[in-house]
Amino acid sequence: MNKPIYRVYLVVVVLFALLVAWTSRWTVFEAEALRDNAKNRRELLDQQRIDRGPIRDRDGNLLARSVPGPQDTYSRRYPENPLFPHAVGYAYVDRGEAGLERFYSDALVGDHGEITSLLDQFLARKREGDELRTTLDPGAQRAALDALGGRKGAVVVMEPDTGKVRVLASVPGYDQNAIRDQQTFEALNRDEENAPLLNRATQALYPPGSTFKVVTAAAALDSGKFTPDSTVDGNSGKEISGVPLANSGGKDFGPITLTTALTNSVNTVWAEVAEDLGKGTMGEYMERFGFGADPPIDLPADEKAPSGEYRNGRLLSPTSQFVDVGRMAIGQDKLLVTPLQMATVAATVANDGKRMKPWLMERIVDPDGRTREDSDPEQEARVMSETSAKELQQMMGNVVREGTGTAAALQGIEVGGKTGTAEIDPDTDLNQPWFIGFAPLDDPQYAIAVTVERSQGGQGGTVAAPVAQRVLQELLG
Repeated sequence: MNKPIYRVYLVVVVLFALLVAWTSRWTVFEAEALRDNAKNRRELLDQQRIDRGPIRDRDGNLLARSVPGPQDTYSRRYPENPLFPHAVGYAYVDRGEAGLERFYSDALVGDHGEITSLLDQFLARKREGDELRTTLDPGAQRAALDALGGRKGAVVVMEPDTGKVRVLASVPGYDQNAIRDQQTFEALNRDEENAPLLNRATQALYPPGSTFKVVTAAAALDSGKFTPDSTVDGNSGKEISGVPLANSGGKDFGPITLTTALTNSVNTVWAEVAEDLGKGTMGEYMERFGFGADPPIDLPADEKAPSGEYRNGRLLSPTSQFVDVGRMAIGQDKLLVTPLQMATVAATVANDGKRMKPWLMERIVDPDGRTREDSDPEQEARVMSETSAKELQQMMGNVVREGTGTAAALQGIEVGGKTGTAEIDPDTDLNQPWFIGFAPLDDPQYAIAVTVERSQGGQGGTVAAPVAQRVLQELLG
């Protein structure tokens, strides 16, 4: 073969390879990403001729259903005054998909793979969607929304030993049916002040305040360097990273145990503990708790956010030079978290140190009543030893028994917890109140995280803890 022909041959081969690679990009390598893109209308146009499966709460109540439309099409309908708009989401041809509607779209339209789809076409069978039964508890969700009372914020409740999410409340909510109207949808997207489409439970990032001391306590106990009875000086004005750090109200405590320091949320003790542990140890335990990574809950990737230290909108490693480990340890510095992450922290302590994957799906059932998929409990990490977790449970029990979290106490049922009050604007007394915890203390069935957004003068113990008390009361009767 002479050189000119050889060159032409090589050019043809390269061009052919580029053609194959480019066409394969969408049909093979990025087919799933293209299909899952919320802006991809072709998938939804095909799906509107399918009787999309219903979505139900744990009690069997309808959260989403399909109704027949013109020319053998179907459209989606949701209950009036919906309880779970952010969790369930929506599915409309002109609006795309969100929430569980999007994450489980394949199951809801009965897509069980190429072979099944081809067989349905060959036999001319009408495709029906599977039913999605969720873990969501309507009574507890209603109690959470009622307790928030229209205040912006979020409540998350999980079962510590299974990861099943019972409450995923985000305020303000929105009417999923109204999204069918283009002007309404655009107005919801333009409302930056209220951000009603934002799932505050899984997407919103807030400073956690003193609830993060639970993470610091877990690292301290499990490292073997500290015990609940270890004594640390709790005086205010202690120098941390070269700058004096004050306790709430400037109160001096003197030498106190770690149990007392958690009960009274003493900043200077936990900051000194973290400096003693070092950034490496703190970073290791944060990673075990799930910080720094997208939470593994079954929601679309763009509807959940990782928790951790942020600088200029980007996640930092806890070992970064820009991190003040002492202030991070008490929920300050540049630390931002989601309510889901803090519920996971509480659930991990309650589950004797094992972090479970959070689930919204209870099971998927096909039109013939056969269960196609179950949400079996899945352990994500062993965060701390059982001994360390038991010790921390008792320390958190003391917080609710006689410390800052007494407003979360239940009649006849002991509760473990931790309050937090992150200062947003001290000049205007604007705070981010928190409560995380679990109950019953001796055999935890539920773990909870509550936060109220930008509360004027609000404290974790007076604003967030009472919300947790009402939700836990509903769940435990």
